[in-house]
Amino acid sequence: MPDGQQRGDEPTDDDARKTSSRNKYVARRRFLMATGALAGVGVLAGCGGQTGDTETTATTAATTTEEPTEEPTETPTEEPTETPEEEPEEPSLEEKYPGLEILSPEPENAQAASRSTYAGYITPNEEFYIRNHYVSPTIDESEWQVSLTGLVDSELELSMEEIKNSFGTDSVAHTMQCSGNGRSYFEPQVGGNQWSFGAVGNTVWTGTPISEILNAYGADTSAGNYLTVMGGEAPDGEDIFTRSIPMEKVMDDCLLAYEMNGSALPKEHGFPVRLLVPGWFGNNNVKWVDRMHVMDKMVIGEEWEDGDQRLYTHWQQYSYRIIPEQDDGAVQYESIDIFDTYEQMQNTDEIRNAYMYDQLVKSLIGYPGEGQTVAPSPGGTIEVVGVAWAGEDGVDSVEVSTDGGETWGEAEFYGPAYTPTAWRQFRYIWSDPSAGEHTLVSRATDSQGRVQPATISAPEEGLRGIQDDKFPWNEDGYANNAYMPHAITCTVEE
Repeated sequence: MPDGQQRGDEPTDDDARKTSSRNKYVARRRFLMATGALAGVGVLAGCGGQTGDTETTATTAATTTEEPTEEPTETPTEEPTETPEEEPEEPSLEEKYPGLEILSPEPENAQAASRSTYAGYITPNEEFYIRNHYVSPTIDESEWQVSLTGLVDSELELSMEEIKNSFGTDSVAHTMQCSGNGRSYFEPQVGGNQWSFGAVGNTVWTGTPISEILNAYGADTSAGNYLTVMGGEAPDGEDIFTRSIPMEKVMDDCLLAYEMNGSALPKEHGFPVRLLVPGWFGNNNVKWVDRMHVMDKMVIGEEWEDGDQRLYTHWQQYSYRIIPEQDDGAVQYESIDIFDTYEQMQNTDEIRNAYMYDQLVKSLIGYPGEGQTVAPSPGGTIEVVGVAWAGEDGVDSVEVSTDGGETWGEAEFYGPAYTPTAWRQFRYIWSDPSAGEHTLVSRATDSQGRVQPATISAPEEGLRGIQDDKFPWNEDGYANNAYMPHAITCTVEE
């Protein structure tokens, strides 16, 4: 249902055009307010030399019409003005995030620089990957509002104070992974940021359960409906980052998150508020949430577009889809019944191009690191450690190979209590390692018995799902969980 349309009303072409224009105007207006651009326009219009000069001229003219006095008048001098202090320059991305490899400074995109990030349970903020489509806006939290529209009793706007203080608070440990993580391992290479292993992190997120907000304002939370969430960072003329999340998931555990590891969200991670969808790929976790729209289908169709521009539909219907080389773009759907990404990839009769929703099973070795030289302990062993995750399904087991996948040994889990949406730490005791170079790799199995595939298929194979121990090559390099590309090489000292 388009923005502002009441149930029972039939949309017209004119309604669609008005809806699109209103959507674009509201988003642009909020972006300008958030970044201070509108405030800057007001300052330029109301100050500066012209206004001051006009007032001085008027005063002087009035003085010259008065009768002259015996004493000569002195020419007034202007009071000296204080030179405003220059605001300190904001630290560079490298200074703020020393644990990241910067892929692009504007917009900010960066990944963990070291495998050591994956030897611990909680990812520090300075090592947590950053994925942005546009430059992070500078926002005044006191001015920020999130609108609730669509199938609700009445449309409204919520301040950050209301979001934080008028509802309950929840915290969840969630392993968030960019859907393009592992893209650099595709052959032939695909476009986009060349993420290798480092676009994933495990963090404790704190925020307000969206279910409480929807219930409080009479939203239609029926199964089959969607909550379409929009970000407020897009500059004028650009597509607005928008994702449609199925209502069942929203009501189960989604948050409007405003804290990351116990601190306010950093600017680059969506300050002051972002959507948190536990267990699902990072593209669903919309930053700088500006609007939540309750509807009976995904965002789709001309009423959500602006002529040839996919104003709201781009990131939901065209991008973040599994598209083989043979396809001419993705097939759009108003609604789907399968949200497990693996199942979508295997049921291509129902969903030709899978949507990036629930994460696939995956693992990474954190120690030893790539190219590292290690020495056995006095007992002649080396401890291999890492992390494994599987979205909502949870991880059942992890195996480790020290000979490039020829033979495997069972790893054991350790660390904090098991939480399905957070990764599990594993360790493997490598006994009597021989001196020299070795290729180490891990593979995980989820609670449904699904195992990481070994390699990535060739484009000409046209795979849409995981089969024959291969992950399907796709034109945007999404969701790669093949284990051999993620192997590391280390050297054991004599």
